[in-house]
Parts: sequence; structure tokens; C-alpha cells
Amino acid sequence: MTFDVIIAGAGPAGSSAAIHLARKGVRVLLVEQKKFPRPKLCGEFISPECQRHFQNLGVVQAMTAAGPTALVETVFYSSRGHHVTIPSSWFGGPAALGLSRAVMDEVLLRRAQECGVTILEGASVSEPIREQNDVLGVRVREQEYRAPLTIDATGRARILTRKLNDDARGSRAKLIAFKVHLRNTRVAPHACEIYFYPEGYGGLSTIEGEVSNLCFIISAEQVKRHHSDPEIVMRELVMKNQRAAYTLAHAQPASEWLSASWERFGRQRPSPTRGLLAIGDSAAFIDPFTGSGMLMAFESGELAAHVILRHRDTPAITAVGAEYEAEYVRKFDSRLRISGLLRRAAFKPRLAGLGIAICSASERFRNRIVRATRSPGLSFKL
Repeated sequence: MTFDVIIAGAGPAGSSAAIHLARKGVRVLLVEQKKFPRPKLCGEFISPECQRHFQNLGVVQAMTAAGPTALVETVFYSSRGHHVTIPSSWFGGPAALGLSRAVMDEVLLRRAQECGVTILEGASVSEPIREQNDVLGVRVREQEYRAPLTIDATGRARILTRKLNDDARGSRAKLIAFKVHLRNTRVAPHACEIYFYPEGYGGLSTIEGEVSNLCFIISAEQVKRHHSDPEIVMRELVMKNQRAAYTLAHAQPASEWLSASWERFGRQRPSPTRGLLAIGDSAAFIDPFTGSGMLMAFESGELAAHVILRHRDTPAITAVGAEYEAEYVRKFDSRLRISGLLRRAAFKPRLAGLGIAICSASERFRNRIVRATRSPGLSFKL
């Protein structure tokens, strides 16, 4: 029941960190609350930069075999139908991928298993094991699992960090997100479409099997006014966007609706206390319209693994946390600040329309804004 590293959460961040570490001989326990494969609320847009991570993780063939859709452009539509196009090639590859999280996360988890990671599925972490200010592992049901380092990769829920701070309930949700798979949409082939509408925005793109994924965000107040019914919210709010009204006019659900709530975007503490690191959405939640959330998951998992491996022969747990936090801030804070500025326009249709008009007028300006939502990745050889 003793490991070198324990990771809670088997999404892209957690599984990728586990793979990097296990391939270097680190004994890793990966604890996942759900049984895989499972659906997950997500835009299911995998930006071109993620291909490098797939290559490094050894999952390119498995991902390709799943039949993802190549997305060669992202088109942003104002509520009145004006639009601006961002080519996927601007991000270092010919196409992004449309692939369901059920498939992608399953591939990553099984790859981690192949690399020697010990996996507990359908297992909820009850609490972190604490001694004074240090985290020394987790309790799962009545069993203790110990390690000098634990990683919170539980996404926006930040389960370990919240339990550490006795903050299980969190603050009042300000935003609600909904997701559903649809058939018979009229989304443009090989495009991800982003729609702006009052107090929110959403995205539609094709994934595997000629199914489209619709994922949208709206204020919690608007959801309450529409009886918390996602179909009503879609019809009465999302489809106020002219393009969305056209693409969704004849759409039929191909899955159950999923929903999630959260308080805010932006960065949390990458190292909440000694012995605990946060990666993926547990460390920072970047605005979905940037299309870089999945990329940040892989990058932060890789970064955490790199720092841990650098200190694997020393007992300096404090040094691991401090170094990881410093490198995390240096790598991600700039793009998070830029996304925060763009967010002010995203939830206000008039500002969003103005931004689309300005970006349409200048390709150079458009390119610089888009690239600012990313940063040159550190090239690690793990």
C-alpha cells in the first residue's frame, strides 16, 4: 500500500502524468472515481499541439483507430451571424481532433496500465492523509495508501484540495455548463463552431461516428429562469445565435445530457501544501473558447512528472512543490491572463460581435490574439 506517487483522477492530466512517471520506474497508484469508459462533460476539441503528447505517450495509433474527426478550423459566430475563422494550422499541425472523452480517456488509462501503473477504478478518495502540514497519501474507503507525493487531478472539483481546506461545498456556482451528443446537426464539415449569445457561449463540432458534440456555458441565473432544463436553455438562449439556430434546428439527442457547475475560471494554487501538487483543471481552468484546455491538461501532467523525476533521488518534498509552482506560473499565467481579458467580451454579445469584427479586419491581429492563449511549450524528454 506504499507508492512513490499517488494520483487522484484519471483524466488526461492524471493519466498522462502517470504514464510519464511509470515509464521511468516510478511506482504510481492512479485512483479514479468512475469506471471507464464513461462520458465526460467537455468540448471534446483536441488541439493540434496535443499530437506531440500523444506521440510521447505512445497512444497515437489507438487514438487514430477510434476514428476521430479532423477539425481544420474554428469559426466564431456573433449572435447576429457575423463570423471569423481561425485555421487549426496556426497551432502547429494540420488539424485538431474531435474525439469523445469516453474514448480518449479510456485509451490513456489502459496505456497507463500497460506501463505498470496500479489502477483503482470506481474508487472514491475519502480524504488525504495528513501529518501536520504534509500530505502523505490518501484514504480510499477504509484503506490507506501512502506516498511522499500526491497529485490532485480531479478536475474542477479539486477534491483533494477542497478536503484539505475543509471546503467540500465550495462557493455558490455562477456558471452552468451542459453537454450532449447530437445527430442531424448542420455543423460545417471539419469545423468547430463557437456561438456567442446573452450571458454565455457554446461550441459544436463533429466527433467520431458522425455524431456532433454540443457543449455550452450559461449563467446560473439564466438556467434557473428556464427551469434548469437544458433543452429549454438551448432553444431559448443558445439558439438566439443565428448560426446556432440554423445548425441545431433539426438536431436529435444521441446521448443523455450532462451538466456541471463552477464558481470561476483561472488559476488555483499549483502546490496547495507540502506533498500535494495540482494538475489539469485542479490547478487552473482556462476558458473553453480558447480550445486549449486539453493542451493544458497534458502540459501540466508532463510538467509535474518532469519536476518529480528531477528530484526522485532526494527527499526534498518542499523543493518539489516550490519548483513545480514556480515553473507552472511561468508557463501558464500569461495565457490565463489573456483568456481572462477575452472572457469579458465572451459573455456580452455586443462586445463579442465587436471583437469578431476587429479580428476579421486583420489576420495578423487575429493570429497574435489566438497565439497569446497558448505559450511555447517546454520540450521535455521523459
